[in-house]
Amino acid sequence: MELLLGYYLDQFKDAPRCSLYDRRKRKQMVEYISTMIQGCAANDDNVQETCKEAVSTLVRYHKKAKTANGTVCMMGKYHNILYVAMKLCYLWQLKDHETVALVLHEIYSCERTFERIFIGAIFGTKAPHYIAGTRVVLNLTCIFPKFDFLLGWKSDFDDQEENIRGLVYFLDKANYARLELPFDVGGEIKLFRFIDLPIESCGKTSATKLSVQLGLPDRLLILLRFGALTVNDKDVVTVYDHILNRLMEFNHCYPYNLVACLQLLLRVIPMVKICLPEAANMITKDSVIERYGDLVDDGLLPLSRCGFRPPELKHLSRCTIRRKLWENFQLPTGIRMLPLPVTLHRYLDILED
Repeated sequence: MELLLGYYLDQFKDAPRCSLYDRRKRKQMVEYISTMIQGCAANDDNVQETCKEAVSTLVRYHKKAKTANGTVCMMGKYHNILYVAMKLCYLWQLKDHETVALVLHEIYSCERTFERIFIGAIFGTKAPHYIAGTRVVLNLTCIFPKFDFLLGWKSDFDDQEENIRGLVYFLDKANYARLELPFDVGGEIKLFRFIDLPIESCGKTSATKLSVQLGLPDRLLILLRFGALTVNDKDVVTVYDHILNRLMEFNHCYPYNLVACLQLLLRVIPMVKICLPEAANMITKDSVIERYGDLVDDGLLPLSRCGFRPPELKHLSRCTIRRKLWENFQLPTGIRMLPLPVTLHRYLDILED
């Protein structure tokens, strides 16, 4: 497999720099290499190993081109070939999480974002044409006009449903690989998990916060199940503060999608955290009534989640178990391994309350 793919990539060197800019060209390459994988695999049991070899060869090809350019990615076809590798991982459902993580790490080392994966799942496959890749591209095109062909990136997935399935696949493999990547936050380098990495072209907002802002409970459920907002940090506070303030704008006539988002968010923390002028990140009964009395009266903000009553022991147990599973990169797959009834599995997996 490596030898045949090597011959193919030797011919690829003569292709134009923008040869993989068009999604159709990347799709053609994916189909061609998929045919090679199927032909080289002696049987079904050998497909996974053959796919792994093909993906690894593509990653090495990118690294070689990058090294030849002084460790600076030339973008263009040499970078876009990583998205061919990414799509092959998804199409063949490659189980080797280390190889999948290697592809993700190589993409991130050049782009410092995974927006081309996340944005298609959140906005749909047409949105990346206008949004994804803008941080990488706009800065380059201002200095080097030759990079203008990178504008208008289109998702490698056929539709939004496939994009969501692809996101779930990569979230799962990133968890198995315990993938953590550095990101500059105000001059300080911090490690982020794949699911929590900010999206540059959306104001460095996480996919979770973006789903809440847009009122997308189905996407939010996926992200929360995989451990988003498990850590009580500033990002968690701003997410809850945003959804509560948004709901207060509707004067007792609340949109279903925002209510659904709040209900999901209340399943993953012991008690709601909100921003207050007098004491940031702290909450008192009087302050809750003053700011969100309508939500308390209408039952959207339960008394057990805002300080009036202690949270239920069952809910506190869920938060604690999920936190321990998150620390070990076991959300949500580790839930099914716990010796508990199926109904409790669903409760821990925030599929029901």
